[in-house]
Amino acid sequence: MSSFEHSILAHVALGYAPLIDRHRMVTATRLTVMPLRPDARLSAADLLASLLSTWPEGGPPVVLKVLSESLLAELLQSSPPSHLMIEVPAFMAAKPEMAALLQSLKQHGTRLLLQGRAHEEIGSEQMSCFKFSTLDLDDERQTKTTLPRLIAGLRGAAAIDECFSRGATGAIGWPMQGVYLSDPIEGSKPEIHTDLQVIVELMSRVDQGEDIDRLEQTLTRDPSLAFKLLRYLNSAAFGLPVEVSSFRHAIMLLGYPRLKRWLALLLTTASKDHSMRPIMFGALRRGLLMEELARGMSDAELRDEMFICGLFSLLDYMLRQPFDKLLQSIPVPERVRQALVDESGPYQPYLELVRAIEHESVFEYRSAAEQLMLGAEEINHGVMHALAKAAQLE
Repeated sequence: MSSFEHSILAHVALGYAPLIDRHRMVTATRLTVMPLRPDARLSAADLLASLLSTWPEGGPPVVLKVLSESLLAELLQSSPPSHLMIEVPAFMAAKPEMAALLQSLKQHGTRLLLQGRAHEEIGSEQMSCFKFSTLDLDDERQTKTTLPRLIAGLRGAAAIDECFSRGATGAIGWPMQGVYLSDPIEGSKPEIHTDLQVIVELMSRVDQGEDIDRLEQTLTRDPSLAFKLLRYLNSAAFGLPVEVSSFRHAIMLLGYPRLKRWLALLLTTASKDHSMRPIMFGALRRGLLMEELARGMSDAELRDEMFICGLFSLLDYMLRQPFDKLLQSIPVPERVRQALVDESGPYQPYLELVRAIEHESVFEYRSAAEQLMLGAEEINHGVMHALAKAAQLE
């Protein structure tokens, strides 16, 4: 049995978003757990087991938002580990009977976040149990709190900039959503940077089947890229049977078709523009999730194409060019081009599902899943596997 086979995954929709600091570093992942039916019987033990399969103790922090009062109450009773930061709605925190539990969790070392605007007074002892307050932008404008603020549900770079201009400690959301190519991004440049040009050239040479010597000569123009490529190839995320010692060794081991996916990964994670860090975070997870959703496909080539499609789905934002122009210089398979340029073809519905997961919307999740005839359990296994692999790569 897979470590991810927990029954709760069949009865919830999962969504995720980055927690971003003012330097545009991604400091945690926020996972949202949304019941598909209000009467579903959900197990906190199952949820905790699934979370620990993805993010073991000692790993990166996770912000957990559970949209089921009964499931959340059971989870809080289980003394969750300290790397799980759990959001507690203000209406729950205000209940007198919660005081002892909150104090117990504080002593245990569980980090709690006060979620939303309080409509009832919360006692000072209860307030002392919370490390942060999480608010959407509208509530934040109307709320006074002594807790450090995390502003959630943000879409677009302008909303994230406003969040930090208002003194927030962190932002939860996606800079690329709701933003068009004409919108300025501070610090970004329209041209493809020199380091990325090397990768684009390599991809073109691989696509044309040039010999290994020519490929090696191209890569030596930027040794840091060669190092990063080898680090990816030797990561635990993909478990190659032997350690890859050189670019030539990588080509001999993988072959040209498989090498393309790693060059695609480099292209979407090699930017030195700090404002692009949350976008690179999103692109990596899109690629891995698209690949996981393609697990049922028998053709490995299709899975690799799905991976590249997810990775490249944010390239227009990263490189400030529309896809029809961008893909004139970056070789991609025709089915990937259809999804990114024409918004059609077999991969487009999968991209819509990934976007629904990023939006943390049960309605969009259901609609996209039904179009693909995928069940929640299969989708959520893919989400958890993708998030686990991304954490290993990073």
